[in-house]
Amino acid sequence: MRYVIAAATVAAVAAVAILIGCGSSGSSSSTGQATANVVLSDPATCQAPGGPFAHVYVTVTDVKASTSSSASASGSGFVDLTPGLSSAPMQIDLLGQANNQCFLATLGSTKQLPPGDYQQIRVYLASNSTSVPNNKCNNSANCVVLSDGTVEPLELSSETQTGIKIPSGQIASGGFNINSGQTKDLDINFNTCVSLVAEGNGKYRLKPVLHAGEVSTTSTSINGTVLDSATGNPVSGRVMVALEQKDSTGVDRIFMTTMADSQGGFTFCPLPAGDYDMVIVAETNTGMAYAPVVISGVSPGDTISTVHLNAAAAVPAATLSGMVTSQGTSSGVGVDVQLSFLEQVSSSMTVTMPLLPNANQSSSMLSLSTVAGSTCPGGTYCVSYSADMPAASAYVGAYASSGIVLAQAGASAYMADAIAFAPASGETLDCTPNEVRSTTAITP
Repeated sequence: MRYVIAAATVAAVAAVAILIGCGSSGSSSSTGQATANVVLSDPATCQAPGGPFAHVYVTVTDVKASTSSSASASGSGFVDLTPGLSSAPMQIDLLGQANNQCFLATLGSTKQLPPGDYQQIRVYLASNSTSVPNNKCNNSANCVVLSDGTVEPLELSSETQTGIKIPSGQIASGGFNINSGQTKDLDINFNTCVSLVAEGNGKYRLKPVLHAGEVSTTSTSINGTVLDSATGNPVSGRVMVALEQKDSTGVDRIFMTTMADSQGGFTFCPLPAGDYDMVIVAETNTGMAYAPVVISGVSPGDTISTVHLNAAAAVPAATLSGMVTSQGTSSGVGVDVQLSFLEQVSSSMTVTMPLLPNANQSSSMLSLSTVAGSTCPGGTYCVSYSADMPAASAYVGAYASSGIVLAQAGASAYMADAIAFAPASGETLDCTPNEVRSTTAITP
């Protein structure tokens, strides 16, 4: 690990190498029937004018579920949750306005759902050659529309054949449980901004990141307001708010992100039941980054009292840069990499710190692909990265309806965390190990 320290920013050169083994790609009741309504949501952060995209269109052809967490896409036992979509695929703008302030679209429902604990869900997309009525993508079923109006096809991974798998670990409460005679709403949250990979040839590819969970029509939102402490006004810049949940190792991973509006307000809606932690980052139009705020123990139905970002703690952003490498048994191999930056903000809490929201980065994490190149270390494929991050240490507090008391943590220190996926696989983990974390903290 090497560090290059400048007067106003810190450029941390962190080599995160993925070196070994790359390149390879519950029970249910039988009584009665249940009803599942399937909806889709996405509070997007990468939309123009602040972000690079005006629209992201995908065409959904089906949604299926299985009570087996290990069932393959070709196996039996999947239940069709949206039987009407197969004959009438639905083209959806993932950056569109929600038709009821929560959901982008209602995909369909089934009244013949066997009760059970569903451990995986698969979302199927149309191939780009599919004919779509009223197509917004010209000659492709899936596309991105850039902020200047340019339409580019969105290349797909294997989900057109196998479906985008949402495993139990990405389903709230570990599964979608429905009993005989019940009617439940299943929300699929499409993390669009993290799911888009810009290829070096100017093309765009979908590397889907989805979560799912049961929602209800009441008390499913978390909302609040973020203001500048010095002026009492909304931040003159951009504010990103992330909801996070702990993974099996106790690390907070991003579940959903949204941007505060021009008045500083934000809303997460809909949300599955559960406990969440909240991380807020912001950058002014002049490149000053506020100290992050971390609030633990937030639940659907909570209203966050106004959070004042400490203007006195605003300093220039820290730029973290480096290289990720991947290697097969004897030579380099290409992988998709999800690169995020972790920070331990207390003795018992490590969060994923979102990238600062500015014109250069509109997603909470980096989606990268390793390729061959003359700059790569011998026998590897590589990709360079650069990320603007908060330099000041975070303010941390626990949610309380009476008000949140924040205290500043110790000095900011990041760990680069890279997770490898087989390219065009629909989120199939790759490499051994498939997650590599820098062993030395990067301290701005």
